[in-house]
Amino acid sequence: MDTIFVNDLRVDTVIGVNDWERKSRQTVSIDLELACDCKKAAASDSIEDTLNYKLVSKRVAAFVEQSEFQLVETLAERIGGLLRDEFGCEWLRVRVNKTGALSAARDVGVVIERGERR
Repeated sequence: MDTIFVNDLRVDTVIGVNDWERKSRQTVSIDLELACDCKKAAASDSIEDTLNYKLVSKRVAAFVEQSEFQLVETLAERIGGLLRDEFGCEWLRVRVNKTGALSAARDVGVVIERGERR
């Protein structure tokens, strides 16, 4: 199985449990890894035969911009569900990074993996 990836998709959203986090938008960074079979697209050289990472990125960004979750775990899970439901991804890995959430760490977040990788 091949993998299409998107790294460091930056989106402003409401995320967090503290009162101040509920009142202002923060930037999250999202990494996606999506299993697909690239053989047909490689042979045809046609975007219709692959998972279009531009469409995926735009859809995820639009979803995240509108979301107001408290936990990065919830955000990651919902992104994963969207990718499985709307794009038919059988296996995926989603990393949501909340830069600056801890003063002593560069970034914090969560990584989820869903589905079966063949």
